[in-house]
Amino acid sequence: MTIDQLATFFGWSTVINWAVMCIWLVFITAARDFTFKMHSAMFKISATQFNAMHYGGLGFYKLMVFLFNLVPYLVLRFLI
Repeated sequence: MTIDQLATFFGWSTVINWAVMCIWLVFITAARDFTFKMHSAMFKISATQFNAMHYGGLGFYKLMVFLFNLVPYLVLRFLI
């Protein structure tokens, strides 16, 4: 696999992961009641726990996308 192929892979991986993150954000903002009802039925959590779980989850997911997708993409682009 060449550096250009790796850069393309990490670039598309970053785009796809950002799309997943945006969909997640839409679900917990625009459809909050539906999402909370679904999660609380499965896991018996409170609204405070729901908010903390999704806020922390989004933050962790964003950090991992930066660390494992965006940074390698940028490094590989600087090498080309």
